[in-house]
Amino acid sequence: MESELFGSSGVRGLVNVGLTPVLAARIGLAVATYSKPKKVLVGRDTRVSGLMLENALVSGLLAGGARVNCLRVVPTPVLAFLTKTLDADVGVMITASHNPPEYNGVKIFDGSSTAYGKEKQNEVERIVNDKSFKLADWRNVGEALFIDENHCYAEMVQKVVEIYKQWRVIVDPGCGAACYIAPSIFRNLGCKATTINAQPDGFFPGRSPEPNVKSLRSLAEIVQRLNADIGVAYDGDGDRVAFVDEEGNFVNFDRVLAAYVAHVTKKARGKTVVTNVEASMCFDKMVEAEGGRVVRTMVGDVYVAEAIKRHEAVFGGEPCGAWIHPQFHYCPDGILSSVLLLKALEDEDKSLSEFVSEVPQYVTLRENVACKNEVKHEVVEKIEERLRSVFPSFKHVSTVDGVRLAFEDGWILVRASGTEPVVRLTVEGESLKKAREIMEKGVMLVKRLIGKVGK
Repeated sequence: MESELFGSSGVRGLVNVGLTPVLAARIGLAVATYSKPKKVLVGRDTRVSGLMLENALVSGLLAGGARVNCLRVVPTPVLAFLTKTLDADVGVMITASHNPPEYNGVKIFDGSSTAYGKEKQNEVERIVNDKSFKLADWRNVGEALFIDENHCYAEMVQKVVEIYKQWRVIVDPGCGAACYIAPSIFRNLGCKATTINAQPDGFFPGRSPEPNVKSLRSLAEIVQRLNADIGVAYDGDGDRVAFVDEEGNFVNFDRVLAAYVAHVTKKARGKTVVTNVEASMCFDKMVEAEGGRVVRTMVGDVYVAEAIKRHEAVFGGEPCGAWIHPQFHYCPDGILSSVLLLKALEDEDKSLSEFVSEVPQYVTLRENVACKNEVKHEVVEKIEERLRSVFPSFKHVSTVDGVRLAFEDGWILVRASGTEPVVRLTVEGESLKKAREIMEKGVMLVKRLIGKVGK
């Protein structure tokens, strides 16, 4: 079945509208019913609704007989890492990641640090919908303890990464869950770390919890003014990272991902790496130049994590700053990614701008075509044959998430929106002219098909 409660990154909703304490308690009880966990770790980001939802969720888990260890405010990757390291059966994070402060969510991880995929999410949702909960006997109701094991994560990072240069780093946690642990890790590695927006505040007063070129203008100015080597910024729960180079320029997500994956592929002497269908073709170009192989998945870090496991890949990342390093755990980790990028710069003796300059730049265009929810999926299902006929010189076609045709000098992706009555088109080309040419043909095909299917 198609999940209505869970999206590509857990449950998300407006607090006390779509996501209430009642629902959080039911999710907790459903997780306990489905997974029958003996030990569960629970964490939250800094959102003002976090404690309310945590208390409700923990109540549900306890009612199902689970023993719960509450980590209080922690980044999502720390929760995932500790779930694996402390031999917990399940980890649950209360977070809406990069969404605005009025949102919150629930993300569930198994004992290997992998987020619940479709099958497990659907089972939890079925129990919630059917109310087929299994309550523990009063003698077996669980208990909750508060623990602080953040040092285990910090010690892991400091053990696996050795930095020799005293990098001047500006750290912007955005008032989110990485406020304390990220600056501390950089300083313990010998970096000269200066912080901004490093006070925990669930209203996110410093900037949006989504780190992008607009929200990081202040960071870019400070990097330039203080003559720093790099600026790093995290989203609300620390699973995404964005970078500003030494010249104060926001670094394009696709290009820094491609530069880093080339470094990883080179060190691994080839091997398989994973990204999603929306990532730039510069990812493929950089990986193939180093003898590596690219696997593409649906959009969503859980799908990247599952593909990493399935193909025994050495790395996986999405062009939103969500990078997964499977040798440590299977959750996107902005903090670890920023440290490993710094190590890559040191290994290659390059500044961030030099590191990224080797990645080719392409033109990306996006357009939405209005389409009724009842027919948008049918339109996407039928578009493949028409795309093939209009673009006969395609090199590769993928249907893992919509339809994606790749050519020598560009690609087109047609997907049904999961949230709006539209069909989304994404196009990339080696030039603006090429990208526009592909987009015009794609939009024309989609509109024609909507006209036929909608009748």
